[in-house]
Amino acid sequence: MSGSFAYGFRVAACRPGNYPFLAMKHQLDFEKPILELQHKLAELKKHPETHSLGVSFEEEIRLIEKKIEETRRQIFSNLTAWQRVQLARHPRRPFSLDYFQSAFTGFSELHGDRLFADDRAIVGGFAFLGQHRVMAIGTQKGRDTKENILRNFGSAHPEGYRKALRLMRLADKFGLPIITLIDTAGAYPGIGAEERHIAEAIAVNLREMMLLEVPIIAVVIGEGGSGGALGIGVADRVLILENAYYSVISPEGCAAILWKDRSASAKAAQALKITARDLFELKLVDAVIPEPLGGAHTDPDKMAETLQKTLLEHLEELLKMPAAERLKRRYEKYRNYGHFLEKAPAEASLESQKAPAAHAA
Repeated sequence: MSGSFAYGFRVAACRPGNYPFLAMKHQLDFEKPILELQHKLAELKKHPETHSLGVSFEEEIRLIEKKIEETRRQIFSNLTAWQRVQLARHPRRPFSLDYFQSAFTGFSELHGDRLFADDRAIVGGFAFLGQHRVMAIGTQKGRDTKENILRNFGSAHPEGYRKALRLMRLADKFGLPIITLIDTAGAYPGIGAEERHIAEAIAVNLREMMLLEVPIIAVVIGEGGSGGALGIGVADRVLILENAYYSVISPEGCAAILWKDRSASAKAAQALKITARDLFELKLVDAVIPEPLGGAHTDPDKMAETLQKTLLEHLEELLKMPAAERLKRRYEKYRNYGHFLEKAPAEASLESQKAPAAHAA
């Protein structure tokens, strides 16, 4: 399966209406009330004659459709951090290659790091964003077991980050803006990756991306896992989709360390402050890109259109800046990351406790 047909199949598979068996197979726990109403509506529309003789069910159908919309809005307007993590990992969510074919045009993939191999977990190449020529790079997961094995479940090896850096240097040479799409649980932690220096490959990318003179925009479209995401995430503008997350560790990993129990993942997700809204409030991302109600996978075409529009707005702003100004702001952006509170020194707190006692005496 290749070319436009492969992309067409991926996008079609993202639409529950076209493939209802996929919607049921990948149903999330908090979506059950919606699915039950949809099932009832489908039965009513399919066999209206079995419910009554000569009685119209149009009014009941209309009421159920209204109830479905209200339920969807209520559920997806009040998602917890863990529920957003589940949406970010949804198997029908659009991946980097989907966006390269829909939000971009003329995507031409480049392969290999010229040192070891071609890592299929990271894809990249020349493309057009509107009228702008750009270098598009992203982490890529698979839709099924075979493709996930090919893509290593979206977890890149060192050669993946070295391929990304090769493409970014190529873009810098020809003055092309760089757009990166992030969707990975993290860099691959296997023995082979360690033998080929995964930490060094990511560290070099962090250093070199800080020095590239062309505009860089990074977008977290799904999972943003630790150094694996940062390896292509140093940018002038860091954007995030509404139901994506960006974190130093997965909720399951945090729960296993702090609570010694992976079942505490929901509690960990809340404590980590990893949702788009939390990250924006902490000034760790520059903008949150809204998704269609129910998630990006419910309307991939609309999501691609929104992504394209947002990228163009930020890119045109960055292109107006001189390179030296962009580099200065990029440096300051990362130097200003992090917020903390200092506790009062122990001696000062003891003196404040003694003061009231002295006045009382």
